[in-house]
Amino acid sequence: MNYRHFDLNLLIVLDALLEEGGVNATARRLGMSQPNVSFALSKLRAQFEDELLIRVGNTMQPTALGQSVREPLRKMLASLEDEIFAQRTFDPTSSDRRFTISTSDIGELVFLPRLMFELAVRAPGITLQSRSMAPDELQAAMADGAVDLALGYFPDLDGSNFLTQKLFDHPFACIARADHPHANVGWSLQTFLGLGHIVVAQRGRSQELFEAKLREMGLSRRIQLQSPHFMSVPLLVAGSDLISTVPAAVGGIFATMAHLKVIAPPLPSPMISLQQFWHRRAQDDPAVLWLRRLIAELFLGRDPSPTSA
Repeated sequence: MNYRHFDLNLLIVLDALLEEGGVNATARRLGMSQPNVSFALSKLRAQFEDELLIRVGNTMQPTALGQSVREPLRKMLASLEDEIFAQRTFDPTSSDRRFTISTSDIGELVFLPRLMFELAVRAPGITLQSRSMAPDELQAAMADGAVDLALGYFPDLDGSNFLTQKLFDHPFACIARADHPHANVGWSLQTFLGLGHIVVAQRGRSQELFEAKLREMGLSRRIQLQSPHFMSVPLLVAGSDLISTVPAAVGGIFATMAHLKVIAPPLPSPMISLQQFWHRRAQDDPAVLWLRRLIAELFLGRDPSPTSA
């Protein structure tokens, strides 16, 4: 038998014939016409060089060869169903899959509380691993499947192999300690630029957008502290007269962590386009597709910043 040219669909017909013991019953089971089942049986007999089933009274009985392939054939088809075809479906209620996402520390603040709550309700066996990675490292990790999704602002993920869905546009806001001399009276652009600023500097991150806006307007501010970390900012601001400009949702979260006030900046705020990104290799992965749809349901068009309506 030449296996290279064997039509594997015929094995499904053979399995049904051996189980049902007749052409008519097999046709009903498989949703095929009787002539098509008979034609398939003829092809099977030619391939195996054996009758496979012979008529005995009102039924068809397997030949010795037909009987010998019956159990191995059943196991093979069951294995295909369980190990290969079943992977094309995804049941979140019973899955114990661990997803790996890449987001920044402030991305965790914005996305993960709500996402983790929904996962606990809808898919309690699923776990998440969050990783913060340099742009080059992230591209490689997504290409080899080590990272399923990236959430946030990732301008470097712009190649043809990266697919995106925009979730929402997001403004910036300023934070200052609640009893800051200018917290309740507002500030002019000149006052804003003259105050001491904490600036978070991260390559390829949203803060670059605000810096670009200042350069575009020909402005510069008095930077007293530059740090790569967001999480130290609320305590630093709360304990000083320094201010910081951060994504608005993060400012709202920081205000609940320390005695801070969120204030609109005295200049037009650039908008951060927050998106979810995935590699083309994961486009048809049922599990990743489910997670993407959940994230879209939770965040698409739903800017969590306190300034959005």
